[in-house]
Amino acid sequence: MAGHSKWANIKHRKARQDAAKGKAWSRCSKAIIVAAKNGGGDPEANLALRYAIDDAKAENMPKDTIAKAIKKGTGELEGAADYVEVRYEGYGPGGVAVMVDCLTDNLNRTAPEIRKIFERANGNLGVPGSVSFGFNQKGLIIYEKQRISEDDLMMLAIDAGAEDVRLNDDVWEGATDPKTFMSVKQALVDAGHEPDSAAITMIPQTTVKCVGDDADKIMRLIENLEDHDDVQNVYANFEISEEDLARLGA
Repeated sequence: MAGHSKWANIKHRKARQDAAKGKAWSRCSKAIIVAAKNGGGDPEANLALRYAIDDAKAENMPKDTIAKAIKKGTGELEGAADYVEVRYEGYGPGGVAVMVDCLTDNLNRTAPEIRKIFERANGNLGVPGSVSFGFNQKGLIIYEKQRISEDDLMMLAIDAGAEDVRLNDDVWEGATDPKTFMSVKQALVDAGHEPDSAAITMIPQTTVKCVGDDADKIMRLIENLEDHDDVQNVYANFEISEEDLARLGA
């Protein structure tokens, strides 16, 4: 799993404010609505919906809110906007590759707003495919180091179909093919090891080291993108030193 940035680890350790929780629930609701609209309201028959529900549960989204989102997607409840999935690709400070996945009901609003966020960070948007070729889609399952032993994780994850297990700073990372992600995660949960974080994500093939001012700028860009109401996920290929991480997290 060469080139994995620390962003996934940073995100799962970040403390969430009430406002951030509200943003997370909005993001989850959109994902559930779109998944239910495209594939039906049964998570056993609709894998995208099952992923979206698991993501919502990880954000402590109430069951009735999840149920309402499903019904909006299937048309049982009114009020669901007609969301469109779109990916924006570009480069941030220091040449960092950035991908932004959005769900929007107004492309004419979202595109210029995302472009402006890049430009304010001295970055620029590229054409579709200009960045995504440098990423691989993987399932990523994360545990704090002290929560599970290496032997247990290796035995359970590899036996269930994981491609790789490695220690990244103070967390264990298990990488899977997207097709086997759910079965690997379920095997770990069934064995009593609920992950700290588990998601289908984009892993960079190579990374760009950011230090000092560049570290500040790329983190600000990522945070500004994630604060946008239409943004679902942000992926980037930066690496930041432990010293800069500690400073930025202070």
